[in-house]
Amino acid sequence: MVKLVLFNKPYGVLCQFRDSDGRPTLADFIDIPGVYAAGRLDRDSEGLLLLTDDGKLQNRITAPGKKTWKRYLVQVDGEISDDAVARLRSGVTLKDGKTRPAKVEKVAEPESLWPRDPPIRVRKNIPTSWVEISIREGKNRQIRRMTAAVGFPTLRLIRVQIGEWKLGDLQPGKFSVDSRKKS
Repeated sequence: MVKLVLFNKPYGVLCQFRDSDGRPTLADFIDIPGVYAAGRLDRDSEGLLLLTDDGKLQNRITAPGKKTWKRYLVQVDGEISDDAVARLRSGVTLKDGKTRPAKVEKVAEPESLWPRDPPIRVRKNIPTSWVEISIREGKNRQIRRMTAAVGFPTLRLIRVQIGEWKLGDLQPGKFSVDSRKKS
């Protein structure tokens, strides 16, 4: 049986099991031997992280050639413009090259969203807005760099789906195990 762990990674947690500086890691939440993260989320990002004990599954999820879609809810600084959305959809030129086209939609602030600890900064005269962004690649801090490149820096980033696996109503710091037969 393949173990697949779906984990809602809280803000500030590292996607590793040990840290010499004493910062929160996966080991503070998951006590399942033999599983490893299939991909990463930055320390300041939240949401779905998959862990597995199956190297083939891990490769299927993370290999660049597989082009697995990953979907994010992104809160940005300012009221994002239609032009910025169009630029994100067509691909943005970053220092390490142009990104692939993304699926991007403006969305309302999620109603069932948990509060972030610590909360994002709030500025009275500058609104924030939300977009849903789906990408098939994983350049370092890609979503954050993309939104900044079009003039709307990311304030909060939550991964809600990787391929067929969805975060659903899994709360921060909680996980569920999906055991399935090896394929």
